[in-house]
Amino acid sequence: MYKTVLLFTSAFMAIKASSQSRAFEKYEQVIPGSSIKFEMVPVKAGSFMMGSKNAKQADEMPERSVQLSAFWMGAKEVTHDEFALYLNDETYAENSDVDAISRPSRPYIEMTLGMGKEGGFPANSMKQRGAIMYCKWLYEKTGVFYRLPTEAEWEYACKAGSTTVYPFGNDSAQLKDYAWYAANSGDRYHKVGQKKPNAWGLYDMLGNVQEWVLDQYDAGTYKEQQKNSVDPVLVPTNKHPLVVRGGDYNDAADMLRSANREQSDLIWNRRDPQIPKSKWWNADAPFVGFRLVCPLKQPGKEEAEQFFEKYLNL
Repeated sequence: MYKTVLLFTSAFMAIKASSQSRAFEKYEQVIPGSSIKFEMVPVKAGSFMMGSKNAKQADEMPERSVQLSAFWMGAKEVTHDEFALYLNDETYAENSDVDAISRPSRPYIEMTLGMGKEGGFPANSMKQRGAIMYCKWLYEKTGVFYRLPTEAEWEYACKAGSTTVYPFGNDSAQLKDYAWYAANSGDRYHKVGQKKPNAWGLYDMLGNVQEWVLDQYDAGTYKEQQKNSVDPVLVPTNKHPLVVRGGDYNDAADMLRSANREQSDLIWNRRDPQIPKSKWWNADAPFVGFRLVCPLKQPGKEEAEQFFEKYLNL
């Protein structure tokens, strides 16, 4: 037993050292124990104008300059194929000391509603907790610290240097080339990466499924954070509401604007028959998923553990 733990620790540290020295360029991450991999795209440090000065929604104002550190972002939304490795890892609950149940309970209904699972469809219907626990599982598997993006990181990556309504310009007629939304989705999500990427090589930032970010939702966040312009994040103190970004396959073009903010809603889980309701799944939110971020500056083991403890003990 001691030898097994020692070998595991040595392998983990080797992976960790490798992740710290990785060149800041596009890379593929293979999930250990499988042939499944995903692509991470480098997003350079920089500043941008967050929000919208001509916003239709008050929670997008005031527009202000935000400075962000460098990170990698998943080129595509996390897929069912990737998330299923975590969901089906029967050894994880036994090896984790986070809580008694470290993997999601089995969904009590078919969360995809027949829209598709294997072969590249986006993982969906999980609560923010489920998305963050996947990140923790992936960190323990790979030695690389993955997390959800902050709201600022998400918008910075979505805009990809643009100052227009959409990453590609102001004409919503072009949206069909970049996103699955109400006008072309057929009332369902689609396999990731089928539309054009934005200028930084990121697919489906708009439409398909909405994406969890780390922040608590607060309509007045931008006004309150005007002096906190470096790597801002509103760390949640409550489970609701939280922020989702990007719009989804059921949304109209206006909801897919780069600056648009949306908040989680308790009605996303109104059909859950459990008492108390599931902390893992949203039975009525097949339109919600997530994508990964990997900070260029990787946290140490203690800092990473503190991060996960903070977000998982809401």
